[in-house]
Amino acid sequence: MPAETGSDVEPIGLAVIGAGYWGPNLVRNAQATPGLRLEYLCDLDAERAHHVLGGYSTVRVSSSLDEVLADPAVQAVAIATPAATHLPVAMAALEAGKHVLVEKPLAATFSDGRKLVEAAESRGLTLMLDHTFCYTPAVQHLRELVRSGELGSIQYLDSVRINLGLVQPDVDVLWDLAPHDLSIFDAILPDDVRVVEVAAHGSDPIGAGRACVAHLTLRLSDGVMAHVHVNWLSPTKIRTMVIGGSSKTVVWDDLNIVQRLSVHDRGVERTDAVDLGAEARKQAIVSYRTGDTVAPALPEREALRAVMAEFSASISEKRAPLTDGRSGLRVLATLEAASESLANGGSFVAVQAQEAVA
Repeated sequence: MPAETGSDVEPIGLAVIGAGYWGPNLVRNAQATPGLRLEYLCDLDAERAHHVLGGYSTVRVSSSLDEVLADPAVQAVAIATPAATHLPVAMAALEAGKHVLVEKPLAATFSDGRKLVEAAESRGLTLMLDHTFCYTPAVQHLRELVRSGELGSIQYLDSVRINLGLVQPDVDVLWDLAPHDLSIFDAILPDDVRVVEVAAHGSDPIGAGRACVAHLTLRLSDGVMAHVHVNWLSPTKIRTMVIGGSSKTVVWDDLNIVQRLSVHDRGVERTDAVDLGAEARKQAIVSYRTGDTVAPALPEREALRAVMAEFSASISEKRAPLTDGRSGLRVLATLEAASESLANGGSFVAVQAQEAVA
């Protein structure tokens, strides 16, 4: 996991923008992060902000974003406002010289997201996405397994994220749930592996006016295929991911608090029939390998605490965070291609040119 900023470093003054659903979580974890000093909670509803902070807090409340951004005590902001406001709020913060942590998605469109990335990079500022799942101990361990080569060469990735969820009024199930899986893929796969094509299929069995059930197929630059199933209508909640490698396969069951990860030394192996005739050699001999299953011991810690620590450390160390603006841009590029595919009957659609989001 990313290291927390040392206590001998002057804390970074932070303002949380938005006191709605996610804002209180940002406030709580910011106050528990040594490298940050919470200065403001900003919300158009000042009464709601005061309620979040409680009666004894020394954190200031403001209903004016301009006031917060004009205060030199604020070096960074964490944005928890509706997705449609991410561009203007984050851009205002960047133009004021503030580092930015923003909820997913980065912006409503790829072009808007690119504006934010370019604004941050031109000013030497940190732009980070709150892709919280990427900071869980399970995903951090998945990243290590994949990148260390312990699984061998990756052969496939399958993810299921279904539950009886809230049907969103402004986005379909792909834009609501799939960003979690896409950001996880982006975090655990090698840096040179990218999504190049997407095919999306969805349905709206309840007449909501948008896809409530969807399947996403991703072609990666190394030839591997990945699959994501998202669903708002399932009475059973499932959050699983299977990553198959040539040596081992890992299964992540996020709802199994006793054994979230299982690493299986099992698989299918293929050898050529070299001692047989020419016709026989055309056929493969398939053998099944059965070995041990190991459940790695993982710590239990709040992922959002690690998000805040990474935000603080990336600013102090002047480096890109794990889930930087460009990772958020890659997720947006994939989602836009998925929407185009869904509208075109599920045909494969190329993801935005990789040089634009590398």
